[in-house]
Amino acid sequence: MGMLSCGHLHCTSGSKQALISLSDKKGLAFVGNGLQELGYSIVSTGGTASALESAGVAVTKVEQLTKFPEMLDGRVKTLHPNIHGGILARRDQKHHIEALSTHGIGTFDVVVVNLYPFYDKVTSAGGIEFEDGIENVDIGGPAMIRAAAKNHKDVLIVVDTEDYPALLEFLKGNQDDIKFRLKLAWKAFQHVASYDSAVSEWLWKQSVGDKFPPSLTVPLSLKSPLRYGENPHQKAAFYVDKSLSEVNAGGIATAIQHHGKEMSYNNYLDADAAWNCVCEFRKPTCVVVKHTNPCGVASRDDILEAYRLAVKADPVSAFGGIVAFNVEIDEALAKEIREFRSPTDGETRMFYEIVVAPSYTEKGLEILCGKSKTLRILEAKKNEAGKLSLRQVGGGWLAQDSDDLTPQDIKFNVVSEKAPQDDELCDAEFAWLCVKHVKSNAIVIAKNNCMLGMGSGQPNRVESLRIAIRKAGDDVKGAALVSDAFFPFAWKDAVEEACESGIGVIAEPGGSIRDQDAIDCCNKYGVSLLFTNVRHFRH
Repeated sequence: MGMLSCGHLHCTSGSKQALISLSDKKGLAFVGNGLQELGYSIVSTGGTASALESAGVAVTKVEQLTKFPEMLDGRVKTLHPNIHGGILARRDQKHHIEALSTHGIGTFDVVVVNLYPFYDKVTSAGGIEFEDGIENVDIGGPAMIRAAAKNHKDVLIVVDTEDYPALLEFLKGNQDDIKFRLKLAWKAFQHVASYDSAVSEWLWKQSVGDKFPPSLTVPLSLKSPLRYGENPHQKAAFYVDKSLSEVNAGGIATAIQHHGKEMSYNNYLDADAAWNCVCEFRKPTCVVVKHTNPCGVASRDDILEAYRLAVKADPVSAFGGIVAFNVEIDEALAKEIREFRSPTDGETRMFYEIVVAPSYTEKGLEILCGKSKTLRILEAKKNEAGKLSLRQVGGGWLAQDSDDLTPQDIKFNVVSEKAPQDDELCDAEFAWLCVKHVKSNAIVIAKNNCMLGMGSGQPNRVESLRIAIRKAGDDVKGAALVSDAFFPFAWKDAVEEACESGIGVIAEPGGSIRDQDAIDCCNKYGVSLLFTNVRHFRH
């Protein structure tokens, strides 16, 4: 190392230096004392230097190295050759070391830096003024982090407080490990990239605000490795979206798991489907999901009755499924979930993979935990409306608005001679909410706020219709039938089969060149037909 002139301080050749500059001072005393005990001279800035001194660590302030005071309200303090030269100089390049020596600059072996809390500031409950947001954009910090990470062969860069013990252990070992250095460098660049993505997202929202910017970065943070993916031969992991727009915006990703086995890849998909569906309903509602499709949905003032009806809709599918509620699970509901017997034989206790609810009473949670050691019990917050929906295709991503429409947002236009009764219209609205969560081609049959049958994922609409009618059984008489898209044919096809089954009202988007056939068919059979002008494809 070259000679370092630090104002009144004279750093001798061969001394080891660490630069520490932290906004988040968690673990500062630990790392500062640890480095000092290992023989490192500590160089620091402002509040970090004061905190280190309070912890009994001897500190050289940055100004002593730069011979220049902090200026512009602290905007410029570390942006100086005496700092960056000491970070970026390559130890294996003779002319680099000679240049440092000529200018009296010493090298840094360790750089410990984290950044202004921009993310926390702009997402704080009270909000933040634009100018305050700008002032929380760190400049010097990222510059030091990037410089140290670039020169990772000679400089250890630490941006995560969790890495302090590993850093000290590494330095105590006196053995170099390029993989350790590379991992710290990767984490440093990833840290800065996530930070910059937050600044970029915030500025875009402040300026243009359009949902689809010309360039988009989505910061993801690993929540947990998963045992496997959709199938055991596929490796998998679960990431949380750290975009500013997702802060306190609800969803399964941020759900609290109170009990049970670790979540799997398919668990997350199914829990997400169940939670998104149950949150659509205003009345106390239970939704049962299997393979992301709702197989039972019921709304009642009495949530226990809603639960029983949702299971009864398709008890075979419900077994081993996911149960979601939009109300708190109390002692009575928890007992019902724990003890309810399958309607197929009246004896077998219903088994579920997951229960999801917005909250639990203390007793309710205790009882539910007693159902099974493996039962995953999740507490989730409703997704906010207006989220950006992203979906991957090979080599790219599709982005769209979330499908947030409710029955109150649309019109159920009567196009048949017979108008529906009030209760039939309510049934149609309920079924319409259900069908938007069923895989296309989707048909839902419902009556009295209860899904009686559904057909999903069939390549043609007639097959989905037949499945739904078969599941509904005799209860189909007078029920409402909703299709996620228009019927391309009516006579001797889906519409006529629905009418012949005894359906009371049909709701569909309309838009087919054969819409008149559907109207004529419904008129012939005395069935009410409603056009919504809203399609609900789900792939």
